[in-house]
Amino acid sequence: MSACTACGACCASFRVDFSVFERDDHGGEVPTGLALDLTDTLCRMRGTDHSPPRCAALMGAIGQKVTCGIYEWRPSPCREFEEGSDACEQARRRHHLPPLNAS
Repeated sequence: MSACTACGACCASFRVDFSVFERDDHGGEVPTGLALDLTDTLCRMRGTDHSPPRCAALMGAIGQKVTCGIYEWRPSPCREFEEGSDACEQARRRHHLPPLNAS
């Protein structure tokens, strides 16, 4: 089991901006209703611009058990996010979770 399914900190720590061409109304796969337009070419996942941020597609309790409601259709920033990366560890700290890469 991936640490991600028991974490979700990244989904509640960062803004998620991506090309409008990743939305399903522009030929992509991200459900249009989960994205807010920023410009003619850029949009943001709903909820990630809140303070504190929390992606609208995130289901579950951070640090316990989570899932992405659109995992198969998630935008490129989510696909590219790496478990255990510096950004991952930063998100985990924000939510008072222990580091994955404990030395």
